[in-house]
Amino acid sequence: MYRKVALSLSLILLILNCQFLKNAQINEPKTHPEIQREFRAAWVATVDNINWPSSPGLPVAVQQKEALELLDLLADNNFNAVIFQVRPQADALYESELEPWSYYLTAEQGEAPFPYYDPLEFWIEEAHKRGLELHVWMNPYRAHHPKGGEVSETSLVQTKSELIVELQNGYWWFDPSLKETQDHGVEVVMDIVKRYDIDGVHFDDYFYPYPSYNNDEDFPDDKSWNEYLSNGGKLSRGDWRRNSVNQFIKRVYSSIKNEKPYVKFGLSPFGIWRPEHPSSIQGFDQYDVLYADAKLWLNEGWVDYFSPQLYWPINQVPQSFPVLLGWWNEQNHKNRYVWPGISIGRFEGEKQADEILNNIMITRGMNPNAPGIVHWSIGPLIGNDSLQTELTTKPYNKKAVVPALSWLQNSSPGIPDINYEFSENEVSITIENDEKELSNWIVYYKYDEKWSEKILSKKQKNFGLPYTVEVPAAEEDSLALPVVLFLKEVQVTYIDRFGIESDASVQILNK
Repeated sequence: MYRKVALSLSLILLILNCQFLKNAQINEPKTHPEIQREFRAAWVATVDNINWPSSPGLPVAVQQKEALELLDLLADNNFNAVIFQVRPQADALYESELEPWSYYLTAEQGEAPFPYYDPLEFWIEEAHKRGLELHVWMNPYRAHHPKGGEVSETSLVQTKSELIVELQNGYWWFDPSLKETQDHGVEVVMDIVKRYDIDGVHFDDYFYPYPSYNNDEDFPDDKSWNEYLSNGGKLSRGDWRRNSVNQFIKRVYSSIKNEKPYVKFGLSPFGIWRPEHPSSIQGFDQYDVLYADAKLWLNEGWVDYFSPQLYWPINQVPQSFPVLLGWWNEQNHKNRYVWPGISIGRFEGEKQADEILNNIMITRGMNPNAPGIVHWSIGPLIGNDSLQTELTTKPYNKKAVVPALSWLQNSSPGIPDINYEFSENEVSITIENDEKELSNWIVYYKYDEKWSEKILSKKQKNFGLPYTVEVPAAEEDSLALPVVLFLKEVQVTYIDRFGIESDASVQILNK
């Protein structure tokens, strides 16, 4: 970096105008720095109105205001994805012909918002404006939650009663072993995939229910189990249950990939597969109790990203975060992404920030090529200025792009369709590509010899750069003039729906 005496505007423009290349797109080898890649997501829970909306039956304007505040919070803190719960109990926070409107939205299951709007469409549009991916979070088997209002006549508990069993603590649950349950679940997923411009589908840890939901008694599937035996079934009851869930997970993944291969499928199972895996780990056995063989799903690559819920303190030896993360990485035979879920609400104050920053940095160290974290949940971030400051001044001090689905697509999507306009004071850059092709686009720019970049949402079509910028002289030299830096080069790329970065459109302005 060297110092230039401030020049008059007319002289600057004369120099620049003499040295502009023709307004043409040039495809040159990439010379700009690599963009940072990291998945930074937060869950937004709607069940029991945990995160949104704050209570059932709010006016539409209030619902939308609350949604925008949450999305602004994520964008302002340099997150790049939101995992939004749209099916908390076999209901819908979107227009659906398959399941009723959610109680958590309107305070009456089956009743549409008034004045009408589609919350999922609203969330997608506003997330994409802010450069955030929108992943729909769905609970595949929960049919009714005890805090989900009365079981209405529109509830699937009534309309598909042959598929659903009642548990003892107010829950109703689909029987996962039934083919009709699997058919309906896949149909619901694919209805969203086909009709909405989503970036991902996400399941959490609810497969067969936790024992406490049924007073620690076995899941009441005697009818379907006896029918299986009468038809010559040979599996043990546990293997039969696991096999039903396995078939469903595999089918969901393949169905999504056949329709829109760029839509990610993510799973967030309980953080421990089985006790003593690895040997130092103790805790709940999801394999034997939830009948969730999460290890198999990762082994077989039936996911694009895998977010085991590693909610324990880092120094808690029987459930160690780094030990469990390392073990799950070892199960990643198909080289998918392992982006652990962390609980940011289990700690407070300095301990909270310290744990979260350590989670992020450990994950970056163990998964350096494609790190990522999913934060449970957005709630503890709200109004937490000290935590937000810790994130945005340290690990999330710059925006990042979501890692690419390189096993599905690894070739460049080409060169972006860019229009450059040169006014008196700046170059205006407009991207002409159809936004359905894009996840983001990036403007790399060089003042003198220093590169910077701007990650833009696909909804933002224009970006302007001044020809010169001034930076203050060194503080110790109070009489020196400001340093004038010249815009020398612009390179523009876009990120396609698979996360692959295009070749660059290049403009050299001032050699």
